[in-house]
Amino acid sequence: MAHDFWRGKRVLITGHTGFKGSWLTLWLKRLGAEITGMALPPNTQPNLFELARISEGIASHFCDIREVDRTNQIIRAVRPEVVLHLAAQPLVRASYRDPIATYASNVMGTAHVLDALRDLDSVRVAVMVTTDKVYQNMEHPYPYRENDVLGGHDPYSASKAASEIVIASYRDAFLREQGVAVASARAGNVIGGGDWSADRLIPDAIHAWQTEQVLDIRRPLSIRPWQHVLEPLAGYLALAEKLWQQPELAGAYNFGPSPHAAATVQEVIELARAFYGQGAVHYGDGSSGPHEAGWLALETAKVQTILNLKPQWPLTETVRRTMDWYRAQAAGTDAQALCAAEIAAYEASASCADPTLSQAPQKTKFG
Repeated sequence: MAHDFWRGKRVLITGHTGFKGSWLTLWLKRLGAEITGMALPPNTQPNLFELARISEGIASHFCDIREVDRTNQIIRAVRPEVVLHLAAQPLVRASYRDPIATYASNVMGTAHVLDALRDLDSVRVAVMVTTDKVYQNMEHPYPYRENDVLGGHDPYSASKAASEIVIASYRDAFLREQGVAVASARAGNVIGGGDWSADRLIPDAIHAWQTEQVLDIRRPLSIRPWQHVLEPLAGYLALAEKLWQQPELAGAYNFGPSPHAAATVQEVIELARAFYGQGAVHYGDGSSGPHEAGWLALETAKVQTILNLKPQWPLTETVRRTMDWYRAQAAGTDAQALCAAEIAAYEASASCADPTLSQAPQKTKFG
């Protein structure tokens, strides 16, 4: 990440109260950006937004992107140069419980943000974050490429696939001609310290093990492209920098580990349990709960070629750092300090001249 590029840039982050949004806000503050955040209040207790004091030094607005007038009002007043859109209903199982709210947030909310950029002469780049689940999943051992067919069985996946069509339409019909480079960022499953969302693998594990309960894993053999939360965030920042200079590169980008590095849920949990030092687990047979894809991996050659990005931390290092974060925070270490140390470690890895060196595990002690 180029400190000089971000210093003084007016950046709007939607979803800054969430897990990824909180990490991204901290990182951009470190880079010297002038940040405005727009999101719903955090919906878990505890949450990283409050623990890491994310609102310090930024303009923070609680706003529902489903409210078109309020969304438009904030964006027009901020006059951002770069927009990083992360606000969403992000959970598969929650989308089964309330599909209408999921579509309203993920499809129409995205349209509201994009529509507010029309005829706004300040904005140059918009990175719209979707998900790796936008692809029509054929359950084949094949990593999905950016030009593969979009689709979605569950309402979350379908809503994100639909938002991809909305993003492409606004780019082609309005914003490209206006000089705004609009990209969609499709990131694999992220883990890292500070996530307490329900129905996510590591947060569920932390809750179970901290309360001495048995962690119930419904589908232990499901395969996902796991990555540390800083990996896709580094990608979003690099993509925004590249599009500022080369807007013709606007389009869809996958962010994740190499396809061969995708791992099963059980592999991740066994690593997590080993690094946590304890924890009971019950593995189901995959028959309970609503449908979820069994196999998912991403082809990431495009970001490696165009953005010169490669993953810095392999799965073992990613899980170790994640569990270290939770144990240190539970022991009383300040969450903001933990995040700052993690970001600094990631930047040091990314700055290695030899990319093979950046794959080596790095030992970090907290407390």
